[in-house]
Amino acid sequence: MVVVHQTTAALVLVILTLILQGAGMAVLIKWVNAHLSRGIHRFGILRSTIFIIRLTSLIVCLHILTILPWACFYRWNCFATWESAVYFSAASYSTVGASDLVLPQAWRTLCPIESIVGVLMRGLSAGFLFAIVTSLIGRDTEAEREEVHADSTSSLALAREPAQRNGLGTREKIESSAGSARRFL
Repeated sequence: MVVVHQTTAALVLVILTLILQGAGMAVLIKWVNAHLSRGIHRFGILRSTIFIIRLTSLIVCLHILTILPWACFYRWNCFATWESAVYFSAASYSTVGASDLVLPQAWRTLCPIESIVGVLMRGLSAGFLFAIVTSLIGRDTEAEREEVHADSTSSLALAREPAQRNGLGTREKIESSAGSARRFL
């Protein structure tokens, strides 16, 4: 009977963690898309730094939120204080471990399960953050290409402008230049 309770508790906590992390990541993706979809332009160092700090802070808040169901379970079934429950849950989730606290014998299998889930959720967050930084770098590279392209097309337009003012085409311009060179010699 104890195994059934442990398995049920572990399944419920893992599913709840996956739902919270999945919904949280979906909200973060919407938030990032809203901030990055305003056309391709460079963010600059300060704006990129602030954006990454805000995103990372939201990811940390998401992890704290996913720790809370485990802490609630530990408080109701294992520890007398919220401080101990939150501390133990955070230590297990982060794989640091809480050597000064021990779960009752019936619930000891939850600690490694929470650690495995914590590693996976942090890996998901790290991958997400890596994808966003890669996107920012790609965005800056694309903005640089567009600036170079805009500069080169405006330079070509300026080079064509004097000939167009004179009413000369490319062939007449070459012949005119050749005639000027002969007069010079």
